[in-house]
Amino acid sequence: MREGKIYFASDFHLGVPTREKSLEREKRIVKWLDKIKKDAAEIYLMGDMFDFWFEYRKAIPKGFTRLLGKIAEIADSGIPIYLFTGNHDMWMFDYLQDELGVTIYRKPITREYGGKKFFLAHGDGLGPGDYGYKLIKKVFANPLLQWMFARIHPNTGIGIANFWSNTSRGTNKEKDAWKGEDDEYLVQFVKETEKKEHNDYYIFGHRHLPLQMQLGNALYVNLGEWVNYSSYAVFDGEKLELKHFA
Repeated sequence: MREGKIYFASDFHLGVPTREKSLEREKRIVKWLDKIKKDAAEIYLMGDMFDFWFEYRKAIPKGFTRLLGKIAEIADSGIPIYLFTGNHDMWMFDYLQDELGVTIYRKPITREYGGKKFFLAHGDGLGPGDYGYKLIKKVFANPLLQWMFARIHPNTGIGIANFWSNTSRGTNKEKDAWKGEDDEYLVQFVKETEKKEHNDYYIFGHRHLPLQMQLGNALYVNLGEWVNYSSYAVFDGEKLELKHFA
């Protein structure tokens, strides 16, 4: 591993609410990547990079060329970039990995940096409750369903998926307000996991609310999102900080 800092960001939701707003956000993300590549050892992009993504055999959704080009440039320079699939872009297959040189994760992972243990995941489907979504996630991950969807012409398939994605998206501050410790699924997940195995840091996206919370000997960090907050986390080898990119 090269020397430097470890960066974490999530929930860019590129593609919404309009092309103009998405492009403005994409340019801001590229500026952030340009800034952090100077001292980054590794970069984790932890899900919902796109508000919708599906890879047909010969087609992908239009747009996002600035971000994809920047990711490829950074990966080519020798800085590892790791992408997590989120609930909005779970249909990543091998295109981004093959073309950009990134590593894609579909499940939670653990890593150790500076003697600290990190639990990393997008965060969807973890913790108690939310059984309706957990069922839908299993259905969407079904290879047969993916094969059937791929038979739909991209103009129609991507249009249907974008409509569904827009109706399920929550990127407003009021909707994403703190629900209280007992009703936060990821807080409950951290508490239950700590009973079995200790991790120093739990880093998630998905929740859209930038926060860090000490839970016993573990620190729970949610990375927030880039529609409202432009938030991210950085580990310098000793401490983890949640920051905002202006």
